[in-house]
Amino acid sequence: MLHHRKARRLVPRLLDWFGANARDLPWRRTRDPYAIWVSEIMLQQTQVATVIPYWKRWMRALPTIEKLARAKPERVLKLWEGLGYYSRARNLQAAAQQIVAEHSGCLPKDLEAIRALPGIGRYTAGAIGSIAFGRAEPIVDGNVTRILTRIFGIPENPKDKATQENLWQLAETLVIAADDCSALNQSLMELGATVCHPRKPDCAVCPVARACAARRENAIDAIPAKSRAIEYEEKLIEVYLITRGARYLVQQRPEGAVNAGFWEFPNSEHGARFSVPKNARPIATARHTITRYRIELNAYSIRSRRAQGHWCTLNELRKLPFTAGHRKLLKGL
Repeated sequence: MLHHRKARRLVPRLLDWFGANARDLPWRRTRDPYAIWVSEIMLQQTQVATVIPYWKRWMRALPTIEKLARAKPERVLKLWEGLGYYSRARNLQAAAQQIVAEHSGCLPKDLEAIRALPGIGRYTAGAIGSIAFGRAEPIVDGNVTRILTRIFGIPENPKDKATQENLWQLAETLVIAADDCSALNQSLMELGATVCHPRKPDCAVCPVARACAARRENAIDAIPAKSRAIEYEEKLIEVYLITRGARYLVQQRPEGAVNAGFWEFPNSEHGARFSVPKNARPIATARHTITRYRIELNAYSIRSRRAQGHWCTLNELRKLPFTAGHRKLLKGL
């Protein structure tokens, strides 16, 4: 209860600070629920600076829910190419199709109806509800978790179920106490993104620094409690650059695989093997990380007149959505 009384006292400071310090982001200039929804999905696991050009390009290409619903899946993936976590793009289109079928093409205002859409969880539903529709719905993501655990001195792992529920209740207390629930929720996002950094937070400009238990107890580095570090598995993949004149052989990743529907060069990951001389050195190498894998791609130039499949010129390849590692190889060609 003490935490909740303290939370209500913080609201005016957060709103005043946000009013004076909010960044001018393109999705903050619109009240279009679709545009706000797209921004929230893109911002999952992705920095604002990276998202801005993707969001602008997406909104030019697919300005309405109806256009997204009718777009070719390959075009949707191409617009998302490079943002990663590609299930977000597939879920966006599936949700758009559901909205056209069940809600006459308009994003529903009801929270349960929003949560019933593919790719929308508790946080995203709260963000859409509060920012697009002015509903006092709480949000808890990484930034909000960091702020709340530090302000209220919560030492437990925020991923523990009981701690997570406590954070949601505190977030709800904050948003219900605010006259402008959209600004309140965005103030928490903004404070976590621009001031309350994971390392070396800028406490001197924080509007709630005097109320921060972690700062008072010199525990900023220990809060929020760290989860166990990811143990990565190394993966070495041969990639075969097979040419026929000015064309390259490419293949589409199968349904059910990570990055399904994206294009890539033939490779050893899914069993396709071509004859590479023992002493052959790769003509290009690319490295990238996905989920729990650190992947090294070694590309070899192969001649194979008998190879069957999809042949493309370089210009044609650039129009296809490529997986991250293979796109690095493509840029080098």
